[in-house]
Amino acid sequence: MGWMIVRVRGTIHARHDVVDTLRLLHLTRANHATVVPERPEFRGMITRVQGYVTWGEADPATVGFLLEHRGRTAEGSSVTAERAVSLGGKDLTEVAAKVAKEGLPPVRGLKPLFRLTPPKGGWRSTKKPFTRGGALGYRGAQINELVRRMV
Repeated sequence: MGWMIVRVRGTIHARHDVVDTLRLLHLTRANHATVVPERPEFRGMITRVQGYVTWGEADPATVGFLLEHRGRTAEGSSVTAERAVSLGGKDLTEVAAKVAKEGLPPVRGLKPLFRLTPPKGGWRSTKKPFTRGGALGYRGAQINELVRRMV
């Protein structure tokens, strides 16, 4: 499985290493999301930017939903079932399973991020961690519910 990461906050008054790490994760603006594989190097990056993002385990069904509604190819066109063959899969569900496992950047032909809208119902506090009633930090499988509210 992979991790779905959503950027919650901007980078005004942020340290330069945090800004660089967000750029390396392809999270250049608030409400952008990406999927990365569960590896120690990405875990370290997430730990560095945990005051600016929320993350959890990506569900293949949610990744497929995102690819269908917000996915873009490298040329800028939307991802359809016909284009899924050129992305290395038989259909969109196979591409979604591959993205959920390996993350967005390794899949050739896809942009490494999803541009989302703010969630319906709004963010909870963007300064508190999720465990204390806020929006930041690790939220487990509940990230899928949040991302569906943001499409």
